[in-house]
Amino acid sequence: MTAEVVEVPFVDLAAQYSTIREEIGQAISRVLSDTGFILGRDLSLFETEFAAYCGAEYAVGVDSGTSALELALRAYGVGPGDQVITVANTFIATVLAISYTGATPVLVDIDPQTYTMDPDLLQAAITTQTRAVIPVHLCGQPADMEAILEIARSHRLVVIEDACQAHGARYKGRRVGSLGDAAAFSFYPAKNLGAYGDGGMVVSDDQQVASFVRMARNYGQSEKHHHLFIGFNRRLDTLQAAVLRVKLMHLDAWNAARRRHSQRYGELLADGPVALPTEADYAESVYHLYVVRVRDRDRLQRSLRERGISTGIHYPVPVHLQPAYRDLGYERGRFPVTEEYAGQILSLPMYPELTAKAIEYVAQTIKAAAPEWQSKRLDA
Repeated sequence: MTAEVVEVPFVDLAAQYSTIREEIGQAISRVLSDTGFILGRDLSLFETEFAAYCGAEYAVGVDSGTSALELALRAYGVGPGDQVITVANTFIATVLAISYTGATPVLVDIDPQTYTMDPDLLQAAITTQTRAVIPVHLCGQPADMEAILEIARSHRLVVIEDACQAHGARYKGRRVGSLGDAAAFSFYPAKNLGAYGDGGMVVSDDQQVASFVRMARNYGQSEKHHHLFIGFNRRLDTLQAAVLRVKLMHLDAWNAARRRHSQRYGELLADGPVALPTEADYAESVYHLYVVRVRDRDRLQRSLRERGISTGIHYPVPVHLQPAYRDLGYERGRFPVTEEYAGQILSLPMYPELTAKAIEYVAQTIKAAAPEWQSKRLDA
């Protein structure tokens, strides 16, 4: 076994910063000199650049991905008495955003291969109260948007993409964010496009949606001291926008590196004890996370930790089994794929600067840690 790698972090933000330190310093200095800290020039420029990157007309910066989801829903009038369908296998923020509007979250299970929304289950979940659908592009892989949109359009439902983990991913050649009625992105630091603090973006081709979000994020103002409705303080800081402008220029290269790392993991673990992620034939994933499945996940995670390898679990407790959402009335067993996977999933180290030696070390360690599981591989 390779002995050169002593420690492999799950994410290494310092490694990324070291490659763009000078560019970041110049961007921050520019904002400090301009003093346009709130709704400043760099925010406006970043919104234009990010909209173009996604292939959309408009982008509006907000303070988090959660706010982006909530304000996008509000822009379409979603509120009390409405139902919004999303997946049980997602970070709780997706569902919290629905709750913040006063609407009721309705959950469905996932496709076992892609870990994203199963369109067949979407059809069955629609009621007369359903107003919107939020497909989640989980771990960097797009959901099956064509099938989802066909069902949603037949019922006149709004479709808002949760693209918080999928910056730059493509569905049949088109970038996510340009597929539904609107999309929400997160710029949490560990994301493929991450700020140095919280941040988010609403993307849409609808001018009225963009106008609403622009006012809603800034106290409901149409202009200073003129408040058309009760809004919020949900703005993306200009300093963060300046950082993100720098990073956006590198995003495609970073995503390409993630795809190379994924391919290498796949080659090295093809005969290993873990079930590997599957990229859908319609998708170009950007591998925000590289998620494997294994029968005794906690045991493997401990073994890797002992050998200096950090991993993550996304997510060990599904939304419908969280105490916060007990009132939705979903019992254990309601979403069998999500629940089964919650006990098996393990996210391996994944970031653009990950070295080939580190990937080899992780793969070798996984094989050495669990040789007796070879015959018990979940997807065998």
